[in-house]
Amino acid sequence: MKASGPAPGKGGREQKPRPPRGGQDPDLLRRLLRAKDRMDAASHEDWPVSRLAQVSHVSEAHFARCFKDAFGVPPHRYLLTRRIERARALLRDTELPILDIALRTGWNSLGTFGRTFRDITGESPSEIRAREQAAREAARRMPACYASAAHRPALTIAVSEKRRREADATKTAPSKPEVT
Repeated sequence: MKASGPAPGKGGREQKPRPPRGGQDPDLLRRLLRAKDRMDAASHEDWPVSRLAQVSHVSEAHFARCFKDAFGVPPHRYLLTRRIERARALLRDTELPILDIALRTGWNSLGTFGRTFRDITGESPSEIRAREQAAREAARRMPACYASAAHRPALTIAVSEKRRREADATKTAPSKPEVT
């Protein structure tokens, strides 16, 4: 009878079982998540692939390849997206100058920030700010009862009434006599 368990490798050592094809090692995923969490916590800092690979304890090439496989985007694009999300929140919620927002979110150049922001969002930072402020002002002028009604689920009929109507619809409709 064969012994169950991993097959011995070179030198009689047991090898770790390989992850299923198409999947990634759970330990590697945990380390990739650790690197992603670090980027999320400090997206304003520089995060070259070499630094992220050190956090994950893998080579740079392996990190970049596995990160994209796990999260669907390369690490640099993920970092840009997080920075733009943070910048949008600051544009919406504060009156800080756009230059200060660019510097706080990790950009060294206002031009690069503006170009990247427009490439990702389709609008410039000042256009986003103006639109968000106009929407906030319109919401302030709207009566609270209208605002709450707009966010309420659209329940026009009760569930029991809906069930009754569905049951009536399944019954055969009376046929009309033919006109000759």
